Amino acid sequence: MANALFRTKSIDRLLVDSAQTGETSLKRTLGAWSLIGLGIGAIIGAGLFVRTAAAIAERAGPSVTIAFIVAGVGCAFAGLCYAEFASMIPIAGSAYTYSYTTMGELVAWIIGWDLVLEYAVGAATVAIAWSQYLNNLLNVLGMSPVPYQWSHSPLETMVGTGIHGIVNIPAIVILLLLSLVLVRGTQESAIVNGIIVIAKVAIVILVISIGWGFMNPANHVPYIPAATTYTTAQGVTHAYGGIMGILGAAGVVFFAYIGFDAVSTAAQEAKNPSRDMPIGILGSLVICTILYVLFAHVLSGVATVEDFRGAGGEASVAYAIQKYMIGYGWLAKLVTVAILAGFSSVILVMLLGQSRVFYSMSRDGLVPKIFSDVHPKFRTPWKSNMLFFVFTSLFAGFLPDSIVGEMTSIGTLFAFILVCAGVWILRRRRPELHRAFRVPAVPVVCTLGIITCGAMIYGLGWTNWARLGVWLALGLVLYFAYGKSHSLLEKEGA
Repeated sequence: MANALFRTKSIDRLLVDSAQTGETSLKRTLGAWSLIGLGIGAIIGAGLFVRTAAAIAERAGPSVTIAFIVAGVGCAFAGLCYAEFASMIPIAGSAYTYSYTTMGELVAWIIGWDLVLEYAVGAATVAIAWSQYLNNLLNVLGMSPVPYQWSHSPLETMVGTGIHGIVNIPAIVILLLLSLVLVRGTQESAIVNGIIVIAKVAIVILVISIGWGFMNPANHVPYIPAATTYTTAQGVTHAYGGIMGILGAAGVVFFAYIGFDAVSTAAQEAKNPSRDMPIGILGSLVICTILYVLFAHVLSGVATVEDFRGAGGEASVAYAIQKYMIGYGWLAKLVTVAILAGFSSVILVMLLGQSRVFYSMSRDGLVPKIFSDVHPKFRTPWKSNMLFFVFTSLFAGFLPDSIVGEMTSIGTLFAFILVCAGVWILRRRRPELHRAFRVPAVPVVCTLGIITCGAMIYGLGWTNWARLGVWLALGLVLYFAYGKSHSLLEKEGA
């Protein structure tokens, strides 16, 4: 029984599978700067423009800047481990595939199920943020916004009115539209995507450079608030201030770094993986961390903590500009348009990543065949795309971003811990395997990655531990009820 649970899929078999799907014919065209650009484009998104305000309001105040550094360090350790796996296993399988080769089928199932939190629930989080900024854009354009009841979850109440949300319709609509795009198989234009990346970076730099002159020094005193607690409108109590506040904020803003592992997936297209991969991963993380720290410093200096606990909790960047940066209303409009475009791109990538993970799991027999059924005309896993639209719309329509955002963070942190452990395990079990890039100082780097990510999970608090525990327990029920008996390795007697 135990042996069956921890049976591994051989790397030789993975290489054969990848050859059948043509995934080993990638050209090595990417240099270090191209990988850094790829990382920056994947990293900057909803986490910075939405979750920063939540971390300021509920966890750390102005010391959110320290939280961004902690989260960036954790990502650096995990990113190096991702790079080694990606350079050794040349297929697009993400952490699910990596764990299948190192820690066995049960752990592979757990991490595949856990990745639903990163991709599907992450897409729902960004869709909620998209809804908030859409309403802000309608306001600044002088148009009627979507009524509160139809743009918020039932767990949210309009400040000072007692009006409750019913369902977040704009979030569901954007998920539907982008799911249909994926069904059709339409790929993002490289030119359009490049413009969106440039726009996102330009917005961050503009807010930093212009907002610096509007900061109120009083908003940064004390820089690290005294340790206390804060209870959200949903009745959830968080540690605020002190070390626990910073760790909790690091777990919250960790969402802002999700996507950096896209760099590791390009290992087989790097001209010189052993040199370019660490430069691409660490370079993009360093640049984004610097931008994030400066951005958070400016945002927490322009507006107050109380602003972000009230009306400024939604579309926080545009709110701060409109209220405090007098004469820069044009910047609020520009920020909102650029953010909406960037969010759409991020949602599309997350939905694509989710369908890809379950496509791999379905081909391994761990989830039903419907997730790998391909459309006869468009050659896309269209049934999987539409099933995940229903799933993500339930989260986006009926839960607030504070809950789904932190579920995404804790799920991804857990996946990173398993990847760090996997590199260490495979170094001991299969030291002879060729690695185009090798993590330096194993097991020190792996251990530090596990400790840093574990500390952020600890800082997210018991409510998020409970949610992760319930989610993983549900996954185990599904594995033993279906996945184990339908596994291809089970059928082959492996």
